[in-house]
Amino acid sequence: MRKLLCLYIIALWAGAQPAIATRQVVLSTTVPRTQPITCPGYIASNVSKTGDGFVAELILAGPPCALYGMDIKRLKLDVRFDTKNRLHVHIKDADGQQFQIPDNVVSLDSGHGVRNASSNLRFDHLHDDLSGFGFRVLRGDQVIFDTVGHPLIFEDQYIEVTSNLPADANIYGMGESPDFLRRNPANTIKTLWNRGSPDLFQQNVYGSHSIYMELRDSQFHGAYLHNSHGMDIVLANSTIQYRVLGGTADFYFFGGPSALDVIDQYTELVGRPSRIPYWALGFHNCRYGYKSVYEVNDVIANYSKANIPLEVAWTDIDYMDRTRDFTFDPVNFPLAEMQKQLAYLHGRGQKMVLITDPAILYNSSYEVYARGHEQDVFIKNPDGSEFIGQVWPGYTVFPDWFALNTSSWWSGELRRYFDQLPIDGMWIDMNEAASFCTGSCGTGKPAGSTPPYPWTLDPQPPHRILDVNNTFLVPPYAIHNQEVELSDLTIETTAKHANGVSEYHVHNLYGHMESKATHDFLVNYRPNKRPFILSRSTFAGSGALVSHWTGDNSATWKDLHISIASAFDFGIFGIPMVGADICGFFGNTTEELCARWIELGAFYPFSRVHSALAYAPQEIYRWKTVAEAGRRALSVRYALLPYFYTSYQRSVENGWPVARPLLFEFSHVPAVVDNDRQLLVGDSILVSPVLVEGATSVSAFFPAGLWYDWYDYSVIKGTNNNVSLSAPLEHVNVHVRGGKIVPTQEPAMTTTDSRKNDFNLIIASDEHGAATGELYVDDGETFDTAARWVQFSYADKSLSIGQRSGQFKISQPLSKLVLLGVAGVSNVVVNGSSVHANFKAANGSTVITGLNIDLNVKSVITLK
Repeated sequence: MRKLLCLYIIALWAGAQPAIATRQVVLSTTVPRTQPITCPGYIASNVSKTGDGFVAELILAGPPCALYGMDIKRLKLDVRFDTKNRLHVHIKDADGQQFQIPDNVVSLDSGHGVRNASSNLRFDHLHDDLSGFGFRVLRGDQVIFDTVGHPLIFEDQYIEVTSNLPADANIYGMGESPDFLRRNPANTIKTLWNRGSPDLFQQNVYGSHSIYMELRDSQFHGAYLHNSHGMDIVLANSTIQYRVLGGTADFYFFGGPSALDVIDQYTELVGRPSRIPYWALGFHNCRYGYKSVYEVNDVIANYSKANIPLEVAWTDIDYMDRTRDFTFDPVNFPLAEMQKQLAYLHGRGQKMVLITDPAILYNSSYEVYARGHEQDVFIKNPDGSEFIGQVWPGYTVFPDWFALNTSSWWSGELRRYFDQLPIDGMWIDMNEAASFCTGSCGTGKPAGSTPPYPWTLDPQPPHRILDVNNTFLVPPYAIHNQEVELSDLTIETTAKHANGVSEYHVHNLYGHMESKATHDFLVNYRPNKRPFILSRSTFAGSGALVSHWTGDNSATWKDLHISIASAFDFGIFGIPMVGADICGFFGNTTEELCARWIELGAFYPFSRVHSALAYAPQEIYRWKTVAEAGRRALSVRYALLPYFYTSYQRSVENGWPVARPLLFEFSHVPAVVDNDRQLLVGDSILVSPVLVEGATSVSAFFPAGLWYDWYDYSVIKGTNNNVSLSAPLEHVNVHVRGGKIVPTQEPAMTTTDSRKNDFNLIIASDEHGAATGELYVDDGETFDTAARWVQFSYADKSLSIGQRSGQFKISQPLSKLVLLGVAGVSNVVVNGSSVHANFKAANGSTVITGLNIDLNVKSVITLK
């Protein structure tokens, strides 16, 4: 039993996951708050208009309340109308002593500035005799943010801003925290403190995103707090309340009015999603626990034998020499064999991605550490010594991304690594940053000594005594971080960065800054090549640098379900290339669960199966039913690659998510406000997966309109109601939305080969016999590629192909039309000339093959 327990605990750390049993010590106030608030608030004075807003002073209105620290008596209010639909409201200490995120860490778009009268948003400030200064943000006559009646609390280590909400408000976003799509407006606490933890329901995990959206009267608006400190965002008592451990109240408000508009406005501010290489949209395989490069070779071969497409072979920390970054196990993963594997993959149009952690072994004989130590790039203790935690290789130090030499040192180590093995992408993990101990546990220990993993100790050592006199270690207000201390299993909050700032202020930025340094290296190492980087820890703006997976989930049906909402969350956060570990990371999956998961996971923007050490392998070829479910679902994905890529380009240009809830397209339908059991790919493809064990049917919601079955072209006339769909184990229901035109290509075993095939168009007629769509094409690899946007419009049995922009030469012709809901077509006329084609009728639809239409020119195709 003890051996099994040890294996279980070891597995909890798998995939670089510090997850020993969490000590559940609640140090913070509960929600709703019960103690009376006697803070006086502030009085606004000396209001001065500017060209695009105004400034004012805020003076403490009475005796300090000292709720969680020292009240700051003088504040500055700065209001600016950045754009017509974005309002910036910044409340900061007048002396400028509170920490703010440096512009070179998260660069925000300032907008061109507009006059108050030109903005779609309005700002009003009022004075309440009991609570002092308050403000309202309005869109037209609708108040979308309202602090009036709630005192502003601004202390050295605590800021509180409260806004009124409607009863039973529809709130989305805030996290990262596995949860249902719609946040419970009566009892939600979202804690922003990056934490290397398994995906525990409703707890804070790897990233921090304070953006939220609200749906009100069928329209969306949003708000973002630009602050890197730990915080709780609380929904209770018809309010949203921010409780922040320092910094400033730096708010941005977005007018929408659609969900896509809010995300567009937010990503315009923090950065548009990065451009990904086309191959990233293929199917990926990984496992923590591969014993050798030869086992990975077998996995690659077995996917091919099973006729399941495999785009990218990933390897976890197993490949490293004693889990040290930038090394290769000389016995099980020798460099020469890894080079052979990479060459083999490249010869077949496949790719390789390997993992890297930020923690560096503390040992002068390890050259990576020696060079970093010489260049003074590691985070320090307050006494100036190097902060030494513990991660996989033993006692470790951590790069200080604020230090002057760190980027060049990191780039140098990566260059040596890539020069040996030019892998195709990078997986940066453990970058919350995670540690296996609390504090600088390696200080005073011999360099190179190998401590036991803490979870192997029996009995477990007691937690250290809390230093309540050090408010950076134990802040007066304790956010709902699910550890005893903020410093548990991460870098000590009192550790010092090269710019003199304590980790307390910048903890949530660590993974984002590693992402930036890694991104900068790759774009310099491979000029004009789009990098692919997968990061566990993220912050506002990380989508401009990296993609994301939702971390260490479990092989449970609930985790399968919650993965959908998590993907939707990251669409809101501006990181559209997102997915969950298919079949679950922790635990032994079942054949049925894995089959259902690949049916859903085939439609995540980032589609990867991944599992943990000490559990049974779960490559999807291992079960007959799972293999068949994978082949079927992935054949749909690979056919849809042109559509996925077009949808992702919309992310690049407008920030729009690829994976969307029905709510984003049908905000006027009350029934979809909490629908997180179905997934829209873009605006046209609806996936209705089975999420319940033992089910052979699924109850799927269909908004009003026509919805066509992907496989047999049968039509459902949606009436804003649920429809029961047959769903045998190897089948996932996929429907095409009426009124949409979807570009496809015949699927192949890799994205490279799929791209060589002719284009097809699925034309899904609406009730009026019309449909529209678009196709984006470029080389899928470089930044300065030529590109082409092609527009499609169908009405009255006539298809128009228009050239919106671009000069990219599309080599493959359009050879097939699938006319959903259109029967009896037997003749095709292209630009006035009849052409030979083949026709097949199916379920009231028509499939036309044998065409050869140039997508680089305008064309009109008449169907008779």
